[in-house]
Amino acid sequence: MDDVDAVQAQIARNMLQSGDWVIAHLDGVPYLEKSPLVYWLMAASLRLFGVHDWAARIPVALAAILLGLLTYRYGRWAFGRSAGFYAGLAVVTCVGLFLFTRIQIPDVMLTAGICGALWSFQRAVEPAEPHPKRWAALLAVCLGIGLLLKGLIAVVIPAGAILFFLLVTRQFSSKLIWSRLHLITGALIVLAIAAPWHILATRRMPPYFDFTMHSGPGEYHGFFWFYFINEHVLRFLNLRYPRDYNTVPRFAFWLLHLLWLFPWSVYFPAAFKLDYRSNDRPGDRASRTRLLVLCWAAFVLLFFTFSTTQEYYSMPLYPALALLLGSAMDTENSWVRAGTKVLGAVSALCAVAVFTLLFLVRHAQAPGDISRALEQHPEAYTLSLGHMGDLTLRSFAYLKLPLLIAGLAFLVGAISALTMKSRRVYLAVALMMVLFFHAARNALVDFDPYLSSRPLAESLLHAPAGQLILNGQYYSFSSVFFYTNRSALLWNGRVNNLEYGSYAPGSPDVFLDDPQFLSKWSAGSRCYVLSDGDGISHLRALVNPTQLHLVAESGGKTLYSNLP
Repeated sequence: MDDVDAVQAQIARNMLQSGDWVIAHLDGVPYLEKSPLVYWLMAASLRLFGVHDWAARIPVALAAILLGLLTYRYGRWAFGRSAGFYAGLAVVTCVGLFLFTRIQIPDVMLTAGICGALWSFQRAVEPAEPHPKRWAALLAVCLGIGLLLKGLIAVVIPAGAILFFLLVTRQFSSKLIWSRLHLITGALIVLAIAAPWHILATRRMPPYFDFTMHSGPGEYHGFFWFYFINEHVLRFLNLRYPRDYNTVPRFAFWLLHLLWLFPWSVYFPAAFKLDYRSNDRPGDRASRTRLLVLCWAAFVLLFFTFSTTQEYYSMPLYPALALLLGSAMDTENSWVRAGTKVLGAVSALCAVAVFTLLFLVRHAQAPGDISRALEQHPEAYTLSLGHMGDLTLRSFAYLKLPLLIAGLAFLVGAISALTMKSRRVYLAVALMMVLFFHAARNALVDFDPYLSSRPLAESLLHAPAGQLILNGQYYSFSSVFFYTNRSALLWNGRVNNLEYGSYAPGSPDVFLDDPQFLSKWSAGSRCYVLSDGDGISHLRALVNPTQLHLVAESGGKTLYSNLP
C-alpha cells in the first residue's frame, strides 16, 4: 500500500541495491527516523526470495508467529500447558495484532522482543530457576535487538515494567535480585549489539552531538540530534517537527483495548478475580507472573498516557494481557462462563449488523473501483485507521463477499458461545476470528486501488520512458516507487519525513516548486506527473490542457504526461 507500507519496503530495496546498510534513503534523500533492523531483515528476505511485495512481508509475518509461540511458552511455564495455549491463541487471533501487521511496521517485532525480555527477567530472578546468568544474557540480547528495531522505547518499556514490579514487591533493594541479573555483563552485551550502528550513523552524518531542544523547518543538526532528540524526546513531548503524526485521545487509547483484544477481552472481568499476591514460595510462580505482567501492562498504558499516541503504540502490552486472559480462561468459574455468554451476544449483534448491511446494498451496483463510493478525510490519515472514516453505505456494495464471510464468521461465534459448555468454545471462537480475518483480507483486496498506486505503476512500466514527477509528498505514491523501482522529482514535496534529510550535506536536489515544475513540463522532453486529491485541481489549473494527457487513473489518483 501507499504511505508507510511501501516506504519500508523501498528503503530495504534501496539498501540492497546501494550497499549502504547504515543510512536509509528514499529517492536518494537520507531518511533518519527509524532504527535499521527491520530494513535489514526485509532486505535479506528480498535477496533470498527476489524483489516481491510478499517477500518484503515475510519478516513481519514470522515475527507474529514468534510472538504467538513466545506467549504460549511463557504462559505454559507460568500457568500450565492449557493456560499457555489459551494465551498464545488469544494473542494471535485478536483484532489488534491482525490490523497492525497489515502494515510494514516493526511493532510486532518489538512486542516479541519485549515479551522475551520480560520472560527472561523472570526466569533470571526466580528463586528455584537454574542458570540465571543465561537468562540475564538473553534479557540483554532482547534489549539490544530491540534498540535496533524501535530505538529507546525497546529498553524503556521492559526497564519500567521491571522497576515497577520490584517496587511493588519491595525487592528493589535486594542484592540477590540485582546479582542474578548480572548488570555489567548485560550492559556489555547490549552495547555490543546496538552500539556499532549508532556510532557509524553518527559519524556518517555530523555534527556528532547536538542537544538543541528546538525543532523547526530548515534546521539540520546531524543524525544524533534528529534520531535521539527530535525523534525520541521531542516526539514524546509532542514538540517534534515535522509533526506528521496525530494522537489518539487518552480515554479512547485506553478503551480501544477492548477492541484490540477482541474477542478475548470479554474475559477481562474474570482476569481481575485472579490472585496477584506475590510471595517467595518456589511453587507460586503463577501469582508472581500475573503481578509482573500486570505491572508490564500498567507501565505501557501510563507511559503513553503522557506521550503522543497512535493506536498501535500499545501493542507491547498485548502479550501481557493475553497471559492474564489465558490464565483466567483456564479456570472454571462464573465469570468465565458469563464472559462466554457476553461474547455470544456481541457476536450475534455483529452478525445482525453485517447481514443488515448486506440486505441494504443487495441491489446496489458497484461500477469501477471502490474509491467512487468513499468520502475522503485527509485530516484523519495520520492515524493508522484513518481510512475507516471514508466508508459510506454505498461503499459496502463493493464488499458483498467480505460481508458475507464476516457474517458467517460471527454466526459461528454466536452459536458456539451460546450453546457450547466445554472449553472447546475457545477453538470455535478462534475459528470465528480466522474466518473474520479472511473477510478482512478480501476487503483489503477490494480497497487495493484506493490504498495502493500499483495500477498506476503498471501503466507507467508500459509507457514510453520519461521523467517521473510526483505532485506532493513521497508517501502519497510510495508504492509506485516500489513497483517501478524509479526515482522521481518531488513537486512541492519537501515536507514531512523527507524534509529534514533534504538539508543534509550532499543530499540530492529532487524538489521542485511551481515555476520549476512548469519549466520542466514545458521543456519538450517527456514527463509524467502523479497527482491525487487537491493536487489534481492544482495541476489542471496550472498547466495548459494541450500539455495534459491522461495516461491512467485509479482509486482517485491520476498519471498524466505532457506528450501524447
